[in-house]
Amino acid sequence: MEETGSADAAEEPGYGIGAVSRRLGVPAPTLRTWNLRYGIGPSRRSPGGHRRYDRADLARLEEMSRLVHAGVPPADAARQALRVPAPPAFPASREGVEGGGEPGNVPSAAMLARAATALDGRTVTDGLAAALARLGVVPTWDRLACPVFDTISRRQDATGAGIDVEHLFSERLLAALHPLAVRPAHPVNDRPVLLACAEEEQHSLPVHALAAALATDRRVDTRVLGARTPHTALADAMRRLGPAVVFVWSHQAATGDPAPLAALPALRPPARIVVGGPGWWPDLPPRVTRVASLREAVTLVADTLR
Repeated sequence: MEETGSADAAEEPGYGIGAVSRRLGVPAPTLRTWNLRYGIGPSRRSPGGHRRYDRADLARLEEMSRLVHAGVPPADAARQALRVPAPPAFPASREGVEGGGEPGNVPSAAMLARAATALDGRTVTDGLAAALARLGVVPTWDRLACPVFDTISRRQDATGAGIDVEHLFSERLLAALHPLAVRPAHPVNDRPVLLACAEEEQHSLPVHALAAALATDRRVDTRVLGARTPHTALADAMRRLGPAVVFVWSHQAATGDPAPLAALPALRPPARIVVGGPGWWPDLPPRVTRVASLREAVTLVADTLR
């Protein structure tokens, strides 16, 4: 049974097929086929009687997906994936429920912040994986990633320390988002969505989060140019790819001059120009739309592609 997002489904242990599909970027019908043909499927039943994937199932499916994408025949890939040992479970804690976190194995923002401060990369990795599998990209970003970064920033302001903590958490979050941003098997868009940071802007995590959310939630094919994209390089990419949407992120005012946006090429058919981030100056060019959140960016891009 597919995960519905209801309260009952959220309280059941393990992962529903919808969450696993989003986590791996593998369509739910493919997951069902792998279960029927090769025995790689949910190994648990919840108290409500629903089939659920546990962490060992998820690890085997991740290996199966990796091998298939590498060109290994599915039957051979399944035999290898079934030999993958179960990963260690993320430690459960009542604080995950009572301290503002999500039920089950999803940690609270406070737990993740403490793990990052302790430079406990394994706990951060497992916590982010659990959150992305259970909640999806946008809720994980809003409820966990942003509050953790806010905690780290406040500590930096108060003590002058914590760059190492910020780097560890950023690196682990980026590693968790990358597999989710792969091209969907059946994308909804023929023209890609182009994602980039403003010239000299180094804060690229929001761009990667947007790519992951669009791929997993809306089956949108994106191309990520990443940090510090020169305006000339962005313009060249637009001419080559003919994107339907171009999204540009600016985190700091030093990178938020909107003038280069007006010089981006006018394509036929036209590309919608969208910007996000607190760095952009006022008086954006008339054809540029600004969004205030990851959720708003996902919705706007998806609506543009309809």
